[in-house]
Formats: sequence, structure tokens, C-alpha cells
Amino acid sequence: MSAKYELDARGLLCPLPVLKARKRLKSLAQGEELHLLADDPAAIVDVPHFCAESGHELLSQRDADDAARLYVIRKG
Repeated sequence: MSAKYELDARGLLCPLPVLKARKRLKSLAQGEELHLLADDPAAIVDVPHFCAESGHELLSQRDADDAARLYVIRKG
């Protein structure tokens, strides 16, 4: 069972969305999910790369209701 945690990183530029996600994920238990909302264009590349390098699973990424994208990350 996974809990849902949210992080709003809109308005933050590279590398801050990933750095804040890393910090938030450290406090989560393995298997829990983080919903990251980011509007930095570099996040499209940075978030998947961060997940692959850190052992987390990027479950999905999609456009949100504004200019941001929603990334769902499961802590590995």
C-alpha cells in the first residue's frame, strides 16, 4: 500500500525540482509515491534521469492542468 505525497516545484528551475524531490523522497518509506509538479522544461529530462540513477521508479508523467507536468515517483 502506498501513501501519496505531493511536492509543488512550479516556478523552480533546474536543478531545484530534482533536489527538492530527492530531499522529500529521503523521508518516505520504500514503495511510497511522490507526486511532483514541475514546470521547468528541463524536468522532462532531469526527473527520469534522476529516478534511473537513484533507484526510484517513474510510474508516470503527464501534463497537468496548467503549464506544469505531473511526475509520479515510487521510492525504490
